[in-house]
Parts: sequence; structure tokens; C-alpha cells
Amino acid sequence: MKNALFALFLFIGITAQAQDKKTDEKPLIVETACGECQFGMEGKSCDLAVRIDGKTYFVDGTTIDEHGDAHAKDGFCNAVRKAKVTGKVENNRFKANSFTLIKEK
Repeated sequence: MKNALFALFLFIGITAQAQDKKTDEKPLIVETACGECQFGMEGKSCDLAVRIDGKTYFVDGTTIDEHGDAHAKDGFCNAVRKAKVTGKVENNRFKANSFTLIKEK
């Protein structure tokens, strides 16, 4: 009987965990740039940020340096770019699950 209960609770736990990891997030197209240089956010250094519905958030899950030279002509410190992202705003930060820059035409 104890083994059956243990197996049941284990199954329920694994199922619940699998559902938590599943995501039905729809990608968003957002503006992205250096939060300090382009969006006027308070910070200590050049940090990646996004603007969603007019509000700006620093990004967790990727960094400014993972997307090229931030100080290049088209870099995040000098230009506002567009990105296709998935994730969620949590504790006033954007937790990115995916982050793909959109190439300018």
C-alpha cells in the first residue's frame, strides 16, 4: 500500500512539474536597446532592456554582449532595435526564454 501511494504521489509530482515547464507563450515583437543609454533607465553599466507597451524592463536570460558590439553604430548603446522574444515580466524585469534580433531591412 505504501508503495502504491508513493508511486501515485511521484506520478502527480512529475506530471505537475512537466506542466509547469510547458509554455504556450506567443512571441512578442519588442523594442530593445541599452537601458541606460537609450531608454534612460537607472543602472550601473550598459545593460540590455526591452520596451513592452511603453514600459521598460531590464532583461534576464541574455546579455547585451551576446548580440554584438553594444557600442557599434547599430549596437544597443547607439540604436533602438526590434527583437522577437518570449518570456514574462517578473519582479519588474523581463525574464527571457528566447530573444532573437530582427534584422533591419
